[in-house]
Amino acid sequence: MSSARTDDELAAHWHRLMRDYARLTCALDRALQGECGISSSEFDVLEQLATADECSVRMADLADHVHLSQSALSRLVTRLERDGLAERATCTADRRSIFVAATAKGTAKYDEARPVQREVLRTETAKCSPDSGVCAG
Repeated sequence: MSSARTDDELAAHWHRLMRDYARLTCALDRALQGECGISSSEFDVLEQLATADECSVRMADLADHVHLSQSALSRLVTRLERDGLAERATCTADRRSIFVAATAKGTAKYDEARPVQREVLRTETAKCSPDSGVCAG
């Protein structure tokens, strides 16, 4: 007897994963927007910037970490800049590279939003399907 999943089992697993992911991201967006005025994507970018080893992060590297296209990330960073949460700078060594850094206001916004995000993660992952892969643990 094969231990490989059947097509139907794989499809069912995929649907559970997508349901749990959608529930989690919707809960994150509601809480972060309601309590902190930022989206979960904006939180993700601020977290990458606020916790980076360097004072700024290349846009290309940031796109890889937050799973956004270059175009979507550029629009998001533009919003963060408009709100005073981030700033861009051109690399002096390679003018093709753009770096992004959190401002003091951006770091403060991250510090405000982090406990909200972590509490939603704790609460919502407890509701996930045990085999979805989204669950904590």
